[in-house]
Amino acid sequence: MVHYHRYHQPRKASDPIITKDEESQQNLVMDCSTSSYYKRTRPKLLSFLFLITFLSCCYVLAPLFLPPSFTFSLLYSPATENDALVVNDSMCSSVSSGTICCDRTGYRSDICLMKGDIRTHSPSSSIFLYNSGIINNVSRNVGAEKGKGDQILQHERIRPYTRKWEKSVMETIDELSLISKRVNFGNSGHGCDVKHDVPAVFFSNGGYTGNVYHEFNDGIIPLYITSQHFNKKVVFVILEYHNWWITKYGDILSHLSDYPAIDFRGDNRTHCFPEAIVGLRIHDELTVDSALMQRNKSIVDFRNLLDKAYWPRIHGLIQDEEREAQEKLRKQLSSSPSSESEPESESPKKQEYIIKQKVQENPLKKPKLIILSRDKSRAITNENSMVKMAEEIGFEVEVLKPDRTTELAKIYRSLNASDVMIGVHGAAMTHFLFLRPGSVFIQVVPLGTTWAAETYYGEPARKLGLKYIGYEIQIRESSLYEKYDKNDPVLRDPESITKKGWEFTKKIYLDSQNVVLDLRRFRKRLQHAYEYIVSKSNHRTE
Repeated sequence: MVHYHRYHQPRKASDPIITKDEESQQNLVMDCSTSSYYKRTRPKLLSFLFLITFLSCCYVLAPLFLPPSFTFSLLYSPATENDALVVNDSMCSSVSSGTICCDRTGYRSDICLMKGDIRTHSPSSSIFLYNSGIINNVSRNVGAEKGKGDQILQHERIRPYTRKWEKSVMETIDELSLISKRVNFGNSGHGCDVKHDVPAVFFSNGGYTGNVYHEFNDGIIPLYITSQHFNKKVVFVILEYHNWWITKYGDILSHLSDYPAIDFRGDNRTHCFPEAIVGLRIHDELTVDSALMQRNKSIVDFRNLLDKAYWPRIHGLIQDEEREAQEKLRKQLSSSPSSESEPESESPKKQEYIIKQKVQENPLKKPKLIILSRDKSRAITNENSMVKMAEEIGFEVEVLKPDRTTELAKIYRSLNASDVMIGVHGAAMTHFLFLRPGSVFIQVVPLGTTWAAETYYGEPARKLGLKYIGYEIQIRESSLYEKYDKNDPVLRDPESITKKGWEFTKKIYLDSQNVVLDLRRFRKRLQHAYEYIVSKSNHRTE
């Protein structure tokens, strides 16, 4: 079930903006230079001593005066041009070695970037970034851990999930501590159990995981947005790791990463990485904004990835079906009277030829229509009549009833081969992502779901290149017409009810409403879809 939230983009948070290193140094000069002042007429020796004192002051006291997000690259480990972790659409446009940069300006999610000696510590829900160096007696007392000789340079906290504005669900997401430390050279207390030479992406599979809309919108698509530029040279580290999720989305994950995913809670070993992204980027509902992507990747590119991910499994299914069909025909031919009269030398060859011809026959196809059927709430109660009407118009009709256990490759195969998909508003409409661009998507919109239907599925479908038709039902087409007075706001003014909150929307319009289609009215949409598909097909053959 999709959790509806009408929201407006707020003004960006007033988090401190990371300044350029040169500007930071200038501020640093101002802070430290107030402690001592020398006139220019002093001897050169005193000027030299002042310079040494000044630099020491800056080095030691900088952590006290600068904000946590200050980039210490110039103080600790100067970066070359190739040292920066570049990100296209973030205030953290590049991250120098030895630093943490967190972008908290997004409405939907926070994201932090780390570069350097990165090490996991799952028992404390921490990711450490170590900076090696000599710590003197003064600096050891400034933010240092007692008895360890480690100086904390920066401490950030993040819940790596993409529904930042929804406080109730974010409170259920595990929080990670990102800690930058400065340690003594030769400190052997921070060893690596597993050393990786590729970056890591940390994210949570908590929240609404278990609902196909949220799995794609909050997880899979943001994971694509965040990691595709690594060209599979990346490791996924997952909080709230679920084996069933890995199995369900394994085909997609294998096209985003060459490495097995890591269970952050279940694997207590220290994993070391050269770079890390903590949190996922999200652009909008079920889409990819090409303006924010490297090489202008779009939602069509994401769908192309799905095509590559599912094709090996689909190819296997086709081969299995062909073998079964050939075996069935072989048995039929061998048992037929005519086969007994054939010469033994010619019979097997002829039978094999007939079998292949029948199996590979591909007559002129009718436009294919897929109906995503529902059994419980928001079901089309006269679905059988709709199927019959669609067949009369000229469609080949297939009714699918996917559930949580249905293999995604099988759903993809059916929808990828279809021309039109029909379904009532709900999480299953997420499967419009499996339609080929140029296909038709008809969404039946029950009372009280107009805004959500357009926002979560209508607009994203158009971005994918689908012809979208939203069929908003009339009052008499809702089962609520039999439950409420004809002048009740539930029927006459659904928006006034949905404004009361998610609980009212769910109870009345999502869980307690079915649809009885006005077939004469709905036929016009089906006829329009049929003519569109046939016209497009004829245009291709000309």
